[in-house]
Amino acid sequence: MSRILPRSTPEAEGLDPAALRRLVDRLDALEDVHSVMVLHHGSVVGEAWWHPHTAARPHVMFSVSKSFTSTAVGIAVHEGLLTLDDRVVDLLPDDAPADPGPHLGAMRVRDLLTMTTGHSASTMEGIDRTISLPGAGWARAILAQPVEHEPGTRFVYNTGATYLLSAILHRLTGQRLLDYLTPRLLAPLGITHATWEQDPDGIDVGGFGLSVTTEEMAAFGQLYLQGGVWQGQQLVPAEWVAAATAAQVPNGPHDWPDWNQGYGYQFWQCRHGAYRADGAFGQYIVVWPEKDLVLTMTSGLSDLQSVLDVVWDTLLPDGAWVAPGQAVPGAEAVPFEQALPTPAGAASSPLEEALRGVTFELEENQRDVGALAVGRAADGRTEVTFTPTAGPDRVLRFGHGEWVPGSWPFRGAPADVATAAAWTDESTLRGRLVFLGTPFEWRLELRFAGDDVAVTIDQNVAFGERELLRVKGRARRD
Repeated sequence: MSRILPRSTPEAEGLDPAALRRLVDRLDALEDVHSVMVLHHGSVVGEAWWHPHTAARPHVMFSVSKSFTSTAVGIAVHEGLLTLDDRVVDLLPDDAPADPGPHLGAMRVRDLLTMTTGHSASTMEGIDRTISLPGAGWARAILAQPVEHEPGTRFVYNTGATYLLSAILHRLTGQRLLDYLTPRLLAPLGITHATWEQDPDGIDVGGFGLSVTTEEMAAFGQLYLQGGVWQGQQLVPAEWVAAATAAQVPNGPHDWPDWNQGYGYQFWQCRHGAYRADGAFGQYIVVWPEKDLVLTMTSGLSDLQSVLDVVWDTLLPDGAWVAPGQAVPGAEAVPFEQALPTPAGAASSPLEEALRGVTFELEENQRDVGALAVGRAADGRTEVTFTPTAGPDRVLRFGHGEWVPGSWPFRGAPADVATAAAWTDESTLRGRLVFLGTPFEWRLELRFAGDDVAVTIDQNVAFGERELLRVKGRARRD
C-alpha cells in the first residue's frame, strides 16, 4: 500500500514515545480495537494494526461517513449549488408531500446538517430494511414522516437527515456523492480505496456506508486541522471547516461526557477543545487543534466513551509532551506490532476421536442451520461444517494460536474473514470469526455432552440483539 502521509519519530515532533506506548497498551486492553494512527505536526508518529486487520484494507466507517457528506455540502455551497437556508422541500420537490405542513415546509439544509429537523426520533430506522425495490424512494419515505417540532429547536441524532443531504446533492449534481467528492476531495488527498453503499435507486446513503483505510481517515482529519488546505490548495472553504467543527447546537444530556459538548455540521465536539468524526462501534477521526494532533481509529466496541477516555488519559498530561528533537531524514517510528488474541486452550481434545464421522442434527432455529460436524482439515486444522436446511455445506477452518484467512457469507455476500479456535476443556470448542474490514466478529461455542451438543454464536457488537444462534443438537452416526 502506498503511503499518503509523511512519517517521523515522536521525539522529533515533541511527543513522548512512552505516551504512545501507553496509548497502544491501553487500547489493546479494550480487546477489539483494530487500528490506530497518531499524527503530530502533520506527520505520522505512531501507528498500529491489530492482526488480522491490516493497513491496506478499507474499514467500514459507519457514521464517520456523515462528516464526508457534510464536506460535500460545504463544497457545493461554495460552488453556488445551494445555501444553508434553502428549504428541503424545494430541493427535493419530487419527494416532498403535496401538503408538507408548516414544520416540514420550514425545514432548511442547516437543520439537516445540525440534526435539528424537528423529528422526535431518527427517521432512518427501518428504511434501509423495509424499502428494497428500485423506485421505492427513501427520501419520499423520510419526508412522509411526521415533523412534530419546529426545525432548529431540538437535537435528535437522525441518519435520515444525512441521507437527505446526499439525495439533495445527487439531484443537484447528477452524480453520486462519491463521484462528486472524488476530484474535489478524495483524489487530492490520495484517498483511492473509498467505496460507498447506495440505496436501491443508486443514491449514496450519506449517513453511513463509506469504507476507507485508517491512513485515508487520517488524511481527512489532517485536512480539517489545516483549515481545509492540502499541499497549498484550498480543498474545503476555511469558513466551512470552522463552522462545521464548531458547536452549532447543544446535544446533551448524555451519560458519556464527550457526547455532551455540542454538535456542528455532522461533526461532534469533544472535551479539551477537540472535535471528531464518529462512527458506530468505535470508528474515530479525532482532531485536536490545541495539540496539532490527529488520531484515527477503527474498532468493534460498544463502550465508545472508553476509547476517548484512553486518548485523554494518555495524551492530555503534560508529561506526554517533550521539546521537539532533531528530525532525522528518513527516520520514523517503528509500527507497533499488535494482534487480536486467539482463543486460549488446547489445539485438540481426546473427544475428537469420538466425534469423527458424527453429524449433529440441530433443532429448528432462526438461522436455518440444520446440522453440523467437527473434524480435521487436510492441513490438520480444526474444521466445523455447517449444513443449512437448504443449500450447500459451509465449512470454517480454524487456526490454533494463529489467524487463518477464509470466506464466509455476511449480509448476503461473501466476506473475507479470519478464524481461530481452541478447546477450552475436553468437551468445549470455542472459536472467533473476525469479519475483516468491519467491526464485527462472531464468537462460537460448541459444548459436547455424550450424544448432545449445545451451540452458541454471539456477535461482539450489534445494533440489535447480539445473540445469533442458541440451539441444541443430537448425534446422528452414519
